[in-house]
Amino acid sequence: MRDDITLQQIAEGLPKSVLNASDKDLEGFQKIIEETIKLREGHRNLQKMIKSYSTSGIQRS
Repeated sequence: MRDDITLQQIAEGLPKSVLNASDKDLEGFQKIIEETIKLREGHRNLQKMIKSYSTSGIQRS
């Protein structure tokens, strides 16, 4: 089960203000997207680490 959205869904959801944005505004938006992707990848990695830890059978004292 994936909750990823398609590029078309993203494009359809863009407000006209983004479509008419300046290059400077778009550069800022791009930085936000890049950081969001890093955060998302970090979250996925954290979930994998937690799952691995919880299923590894490590006993706590």
